Amino acid sequence: MKGVILISGSGSNLQSIIDNAEEIDLDIQAVISNKEDAYGLKRAQDANIPTHTLNHTQFSTREAFDQQLSQIIDQYNPGIIILAGFMRILTAEFTQKYLGKMLNIHPSLLPKFTGLNTHQRALDAGESEHGVSIHFVTDELDGGAIIAQSHVQVLKNDTAKSLSKRVLIEEHKLFPKVIHCFTQGRLSLKDNRAILDGQCL
Repeated sequence: MKGVILISGSGSNLQSIIDNAEEIDLDIQAVISNKEDAYGLKRAQDANIPTHTLNHTQFSTREAFDQQLSQIIDQYNPGIIILAGFMRILTAEFTQKYLGKMLNIHPSLLPKFTGLNTHQRALDAGESEHGVSIHFVTDELDGGAIIAQSHVQVLKNDTAKSLSKRVLIEEHKLFPKVIHCFTQGRLSLKDNRAILDGQCL
């Protein structure tokens, strides 16, 4: 299945997807970043994947940015759009256009800790476990139907950095698996619920 991946940063999840692309039936058509210095762009170029940069600071509104982003995505006619550390809040119009085709990875056990700084917030809240969630993207921030989660125990001496490292290991395992379910046609979004093999998750 043809896919486009959106990033903003180092692209470690992007790398795990690139490394597993053949096994998970994913044909990565392009990688798009809203930051010109995102290291993930180099990862894509090293894998001979076309890249695009769309600097959000050069757009006066979110709508204008999203319209331009949409034009780039539509050149590739992807069956799946993967948000792998894409740090932009998308407009309702954009999310509606690609509803059911767009997956996001978020470093917390949603619905806990939407938004940023999830690892420190989990520590501050005294959580005994933390983790990662993969969900369909809707116009509600980190609020789409949850597809899968992986749990990490919070250790007594954890810092945000040490916790994030262990969560990242789980991210790299879980995201390719979920993407594979989608590319195989086993995963879909129906009535804002994630459906796998005909069963509601």
